[in-house]
Amino acid sequence: MAETTQTAEKRGHRKERVGEVISNKMAKTIVVRVERRFPHPRFKKVVKAYKKFYAHDEQAAARVGDKVRIEETRPLSKLKRWRLVEVVEKSDGVERVAV
Repeated sequence: MAETTQTAEKRGHRKERVGEVISNKMAKTIVVRVERRFPHPRFKKVVKAYKKFYAHDEQAAARVGDKVRIEETRPLSKLKRWRLVEVVEKSDGVERVAV
């Protein structure tokens, strides 16, 4: 009995990521860049890697530069498999210039 309950809890767990919105030009869709830090396998230096996720934003609440939390969900389109949970931190409205 307890074993059945434990598997049901594992099945209900969804991945969450926190990242920065880099685009909101599509209708009800945002692009979120998530940073991952890990030690290099050979040299042991901590390196950063980035990945882009397409997320569903029903109310168009997120703006470019905002820090957001996204959650895994069923496939919504060809690329969208995440949805916006909350805007963690609003940006100041000034976009950074890439050098």
